[in-house]
Amino acid sequence: MPLFARLPLCLSAMLSGLVLTWAAAVTPAHAQTIDTPAAHAFLLDTQTDTTLFAKDPDEPFPPASMSKMMTVYLLFEQIEAGTIALDDTARVSTDAWKRWAGSEASLMFLREGEEVNFDNLIHGIIVSSGNDACTVAAEAVAGSEDLFAQWMNEKAAELGMTNTRFQNASGWPAEDQYTTARDLATLARATIEDFPELYRFYGETEFTYGKDFRTGEPITQYNRNPLLFRMSDSADGLKTGHTDAAGYGLTASAKRDDRRLILVVSGLESQSQRARESRRLMEYGFRNFQTYTLFEAGETVEDATVWLGQSPKVPLVVEQDITLTLSRKQRNDMTVTLAYDGPVPAPIEPGQPLATLTVTTSDREPLTVPVVAGEAVAPISGFGKVKAALEYIVFGASTQE
Repeated sequence: MPLFARLPLCLSAMLSGLVLTWAAAVTPAHAQTIDTPAAHAFLLDTQTDTTLFAKDPDEPFPPASMSKMMTVYLLFEQIEAGTIALDDTARVSTDAWKRWAGSEASLMFLREGEEVNFDNLIHGIIVSSGNDACTVAAEAVAGSEDLFAQWMNEKAAELGMTNTRFQNASGWPAEDQYTTARDLATLARATIEDFPELYRFYGETEFTYGKDFRTGEPITQYNRNPLLFRMSDSADGLKTGHTDAAGYGLTASAKRDDRRLILVVSGLESQSQRARESRRLMEYGFRNFQTYTLFEAGETVEDATVWLGQSPKVPLVVEQDITLTLSRKQRNDMTVTLAYDGPVPAPIEPGQPLATLTVTTSDREPLTVPVVAGEAVAPISGFGKVKAALEYIVFGASTQE
């Protein structure tokens, strides 16, 4: 479907210069009309890699339990590689038990010496936010939590988390441990895209494991991610975090139709504020922005005039989908320009670069996409060349029909 069939456009063609321009109505994706009490925030549309909202997204802060996303990422990686299986077990060492016994930290309530499988450990890390589960998993996979933290930092660098450093598997406060909202969004996106089958763990709302030593009743804990309950139709992960230094934070994701948004907030004052703000920002992203497909891969943008070819025209096509996430409120700030030198001389090969399509808005770098020949055009020869040359001299342009 051509562009003008999708968006309300004012079409004008400067044929003498062989430049075709559409003036479309859309809003800069970065135009922020809201604010947040969160100290740091980052809202990303993953379909088009568009930032919908940002507040100090690259300023470091303590990651708190959002560090656990990297612990889980490494566990998922080991499972995918076949190094461990969900039903494999890990033993709770004396050191791991002593580190967390009696602690006020979030726990899975593992007991010294018990064997626990990785399925339960992952549930305990994600749903219960168990610091003890993180230590046990790290020791089982890497031999020690210190070595596991090195793996975490290596993976962070590999994923492009340029402003992150981990000191332990749980996010427990430690010197020189930090991350950013943008880096956590990078980690969340990698988790979702790299482990589509295992990502389901992040959508679990409750987990029962062990027994209360006082009552003998099973211990059921509920996922602290408020969006799993407040946006149950679309939210499917990821992880909360809280320390006195970091405040209340959340890395979350939600999907509606083909759109997936990832939100990171940190530095909020309470659980209730975290719940309100995360939902408000997520709904803002879904309601105020929409993804538009300007051209689909293989679609003809324009037919260019051919010089001395057996066909008078050649279709100019894009080789990839061209999509943008744009505000629904303002639709008057985008231009899409197709530029090429013409007429295009034959011979022409399919896929031959012939033009440039440029998408421009007021607040972002222009998007430039190559446009290529959609089919081959062979040259004419002999008397045809002479005839065409004479016609050009007389009429100023080719009269091929």
